[in-house]
Amino acid sequence: MSNWLSRLALTTDLAIDLGTANTVVAVRGQGIVLDEPSVVAIRRGSRPTKVQAVGREAKDMLGKTPAAIKAIRPMREGVISDVDVTEEMIRRFIEKAVGRRPLRARMLISVPAGITQVERKAVRDAALKAGVKEVHLIEQPMAAAIGAGLPVSEPRGSMIVDIGGGTTDVAVISLGAMATEYTLRTAGDAMDLAIQQYIRERKGILVGLPTAEKIKMKIGSAHPLEEELEMDVRGRDALQGVPRSEVVTSVDVREAVAGCIAEIDQAVRKVLEETDPELASDLMEHGILLAGGGSQLLGLDAHLTEVTQGLKVRCAETPLHAVVHGVLVALEQLDTYRELLQ
Repeated sequence: MSNWLSRLALTTDLAIDLGTANTVVAVRGQGIVLDEPSVVAIRRGSRPTKVQAVGREAKDMLGKTPAAIKAIRPMREGVISDVDVTEEMIRRFIEKAVGRRPLRARMLISVPAGITQVERKAVRDAALKAGVKEVHLIEQPMAAAIGAGLPVSEPRGSMIVDIGGGTTDVAVISLGAMATEYTLRTAGDAMDLAIQQYIRERKGILVGLPTAEKIKMKIGSAHPLEEELEMDVRGRDALQGVPRSEVVTSVDVREAVAGCIAEIDQAVRKVLEETDPELASDLMEHGILLAGGGSQLLGLDAHLTEVTQGLKVRCAETPLHAVVHGVLVALEQLDTYRELLQ
């Protein structure tokens, strides 16, 4: 194979949803090829930092590592907390996704709408150091709206609430731009922490954040259910230090996450209050779309309908992958969306 053909073979267009909880990678022409937790296991005290594992393998180590190994999340509240570890995580995810290190890859990465220019530079630099030739960024609410099929380029108001692991993005979009947006650094991770604290204080047992996340996913709710759910939760007795189990109900979880839900409610109201009246009238007809892993909380659509006094609220068909689908569409139509990305 000639040199130019060899270089062409190593050219790949990558769409990445670099989330606090999960990283999803899609390849142009192939679709989603990787969906793994944004977790890295590192060896303590190593200089430079020595990465032991990334993704699902590293998440399985959370709370179970020996003293010499530490499992961490290098993304916090939607932004990079450790540049070097994030760079290595991106590099390994790319190699997992495409089976090699692409030499001339173009990458489009989603970021929260409310992050600073410094935080944007950190994301771009981490991707470039991981071996990518060209990097563009797109805001997560815009990507989620594109991925969910909303008519973002039309002169019509479309509202999206994207609840991820570290941030909640609320935006009203029209004519290819965000007319009003607000980023709240309260989302899925904050709910997990609230559940963990509630169980410790009210049930007297200590559980890890992975267990708290399982509780949220299985019986968590934002609105009273026709038939309330319950779950047997195992942990360590807070006083005696011995293993113990307790029954936790959906009512308990709803009480635990009430503060987080109230903050999301406030963000939705704030965006609605700042939306142009003409766009607001469109929302009366078309309602609000939910995306992100946090949007799967039972009864959240009914709850937000009450909060907004009757607006229709629905969940995207693939809420976990709406953002990466939108990133991939924007990447495939880069010329169309180039002005938006700039």
